[in-house]
Amino acid sequence: MEQSLKDLERVQTQLLHRISKLEHSHLPSPSPTDNSNSPPVDATDTVARLSTILRKNGVDDFSFKRVPPDYYDWPLEARRDALSAASVDHLCKSIVLVNTKAPADVIDCSDRNNSKYYVVIIQYTARFDAEAVKNFLYSLNNGAIAKKKFNLRLAPEETSTELTGYGHNAVTCFGMKTDIPVILDEAIVKLTPDFFWLGGGEVDLKLGIRASQLIKILNPFIVICSNN
Repeated sequence: MEQSLKDLERVQTQLLHRISKLEHSHLPSPSPTDNSNSPPVDATDTVARLSTILRKNGVDDFSFKRVPPDYYDWPLEARRDALSAASVDHLCKSIVLVNTKAPADVIDCSDRNNSKYYVVIIQYTARFDAEAVKNFLYSLNNGAIAKKKFNLRLAPEETSTELTGYGHNAVTCFGMKTDIPVILDEAIVKLTPDFFWLGGGEVDLKLGIRASQLIKILNPFIVICSNN
């Protein structure tokens, strides 16, 4: 009798385990804002390379985070929570712009004051103001270049990839193949706290850094170039 009871208890325990597994498999997927489900950051070549660049330039406060494949389908609030960002305003992106009206002899980035291409870092919550950048570049050149020779537009994706070495949704301003002049929206400099997120070199990789340290490394032009 005692053995029979033990056998019965064993069978019941096995059944309970199976039921528990079945129930778990039918539970709804966790919310995208659940940080515990963020993929771990593995030591990829990109992470290692960018980390080396940052540390060599004296940056001691930065962070990489992986995001799920559907990250860009999420609302900004969910992205904020996934990265533990201070606010949605702390979510930023780097975009490559081309001056479509540049003089024929301006074909590269050798002159940062009058470059064929620029990288602009802007908040996701902001709207890029191309006219403001046009006016800034005109003033930067002391009016020596006609204003009509500045017309900043989003560069074709293949051009962006060729210049930076990074694909769509992966562009970062660090470790680019080409030394493209950087324009940082002034609104990012004014963020509190001074730590924001931008692309990390891979589609599912994000880089967090202080604006003050980014400025020391890249020496960007700081321009009011957005409308919130």
